[in-house]
This record gives sequence, C-alpha cells and structure tokens, in this order.
Amino acid sequence: MALKKMLAAAINQGVPEARARIFGHQLNPSGKKSPHKILRMKLFGEKVAQWYPHDINKDDPLVMARQEQERLSKLEMLKRRGKGPPKKGQGRRAAKRNK
Repeated sequence: MALKKMLAAAINQGVPEARARIFGHQLNPSGKKSPHKILRMKLFGEKVAQWYPHDINKDDPLVMARQEQERLSKLEMLKRRGKGPPKKGQGRRAAKRNK
C-alpha cells in the first residue's frame, strides 16, 4: 500500500511540472497571487502612441526658444504688478511656520 501511495504522489507531483514545461505555464504550487498573468500580456504602449500625432514643436529649437521667451516676459510682467511667485523661503508655508 505504501508503494502505491508513493507512486501516486510522484505522479501527481510530476504531472503539473511536466504540463507547465510543455505548455510554457508558470508553476504555482502555493496558489498565491502572481504577476505572471500580467507579464505574459502583450505590450500595447506602441499602439496607443500611434494614435497621437508627433508634436513637431518640441523638436524645433526656435519654437521652444520663443515659448521660453514668452514665459519669461509674462513672468516679468507679473512681477512688476506684484503678482509673481514669492522668493524662496517666503511663501505661504514659510509664513505659517514663522507664526
């Protein structure tokens, strides 16, 4: 009887391993959650990226320089009106801490 149980245990243990090797599955004897299902999926980032047109503005240095110049001129205008960003260490959080 012991030999029969030992053979049955060996067969039951070997079959899942062989099945996993043949079909390329991941063996998970503990039954805990595993990321293998997600890792097996095809990546679809390239397909999503194809839906959106390429932004040529980011490649052109003249366009980027113009945008930076507009940003700086707007910031200067706001500073003249007193609406610009505070100096470092004089913001709202620093004012709360000093009270």
